[in-house]
Amino acid sequence: MTEPAPMTEPAPMTEPAPTTAPAAGPGSALDRELHELADKQVALGEMRGSPSVNPVNEPMIRHWLDAMGDTNPAYLDQGVAPPAMIQVWTMPGLRRDVKERSPVDDMIARLTDTGFTGVVATNCEQTYHRPARLGERLTPATRFSGLVGPKQTALGEGYFATWNVTWYGDGDDPVAEMMFRILKFRPRQRASEKAPEKAPERQEPKQPYPLRPAVNEDTAFFWEGVRKGELRIQRCSDCGELRHPPGPVCPSCRSANRTHIVSSGEGVVYSYVVHHHPPVPGRETPFVVAVVELPEGVRIVGNIVDCPTDAVGIGMSLRATYRAMDDELILPMWAPRET
Repeated sequence: MTEPAPMTEPAPMTEPAPTTAPAAGPGSALDRELHELADKQVALGEMRGSPSVNPVNEPMIRHWLDAMGDTNPAYLDQGVAPPAMIQVWTMPGLRRDVKERSPVDDMIARLTDTGFTGVVATNCEQTYHRPARLGERLTPATRFSGLVGPKQTALGEGYFATWNVTWYGDGDDPVAEMMFRILKFRPRQRASEKAPEKAPERQEPKQPYPLRPAVNEDTAFFWEGVRKGELRIQRCSDCGELRHPPGPVCPSCRSANRTHIVSSGEGVVYSYVVHHHPPVPGRETPFVVAVVELPEGVRIVGNIVDCPTDAVGIGMSLRATYRAMDDELILPMWAPRET
């Protein structure tokens, strides 16, 4: 049984790059070192982690179904979890006293140390063998699959790292598998960051905001609207249904014809979290991430600004605001609506 994982396209993230980074062209000393390390990690084979702290449980399944808008009663009626929840059961959370190593960790750390500080997920494929049952504790096992590169990409020179995770049930049988691939890259230097050939004084360039949305054919209209101070919502040209996040096909009538409307820019807090940890590049913690319900009938995720974190509450009235994060990027955010 195979079905796609419900993922939001991740935004590329970058961390501060080292002052100097060794060359990594094909056949270079660094390239050989990275591939030798990758071969060692592959040779380690599958490494099992600890069983999940909590068993598969009904409250978490209910939270998931509510968040996804899934009203199918079959899961709880049959005592099983939705297959796409598979990662939920073994996420480590903020437990700082537990740090299990996997074959992936050393590879990613070495790429980061040698200047490949940017990261963007490129592939995620999940295969479900059977549903996870209420009460069982799942055990993850990770296997590093390989390193490909260096490759010249639109984001910069980088390496594609791939690994596989298998979740085992109480009977030691595989419940689900996941192939995950990321690109670790050296961010390209922007023209605005290059030092002038002749300058009377040395000026520090303005650093670009490190978290950037992945813009594609389905989302370009949204970001074009943001640059114009508009909050655009995708609409099916055939049945008229609104949807967010935008996608290539209408989930109701399966039409690929789409257009958009411009939202009023108002909303209310449907749900929220206050993010304290881990650190996020370009952001100071704590900050609020909210699910905002729009009067048009869709929900959108965004940060709440211009408001103390302890003043945010469910049902709070908000208005859209647009913030320039650097010379190129504008992000939609939410501020308390004046009454």
